[in-house]
Amino acid sequence: MSLSKLKNNAFQNPEVKEAYDDLGSEFELISSLITMREKSGLTQDQVAEKMGTKSPNISRLESGRSNPSLKTLVNYAQACGFKLNLGFKHA
Repeated sequence: MSLSKLKNNAFQNPEVKEAYDDLGSEFELISSLITMREKSGLTQDQVAEKMGTKSPNISRLESGRSNPSLKTLVNYAQACGFKLNLGFKHA
């Protein structure tokens, strides 16, 4: 099942949707990371190798179990063939 199908199924539960909305920015970042990697056709192992790190670090990053530095996010994007583009939205 794709990530988008999983999200759509989970959002049928109002409590899940509310919790997701509360953590929206974090989930948006995680989703962007995974999407970048998938579009690049790379595995977590391959991204880790390109970044000079271990695959468990990539797993933690993609699961939201880490607090990455800006440098880590730039390196991840570059490893996937992307450039980091930061922006702000009015709340």
